[in-house]
Amino acid sequence: MHSPAVNLNVENIEDSIQTLTEFANEPHLTPLIAILEALKQDINSEALLAQLIDTWRNLGIYQGTVLTYLPHFYTLIPDDIFGENG
Repeated sequence: MHSPAVNLNVENIEDSIQTLTEFANEPHLTPLIAILEALKQDINSEALLAQLIDTWRNLGIYQGTVLTYLPHFYTLIPDDIFGENG
């Protein structure tokens, strides 16, 4: 079950995919976009949500690129976006 603070819905996911694809155009973001595409099809998948978190945490410096174009991205992740609390 998603936290009430999480803004995970198809519209937000579609907007995120479109923005990253159109403006970021960075090959390192392809795995993140693929997970977002999958989540768009199955928004309640806990496995996909776990993959989203893992993919996000493994972006390294490209997290900055995502947050530049999607400052609201933190609302798509149900826990500590930077993994500082565990």
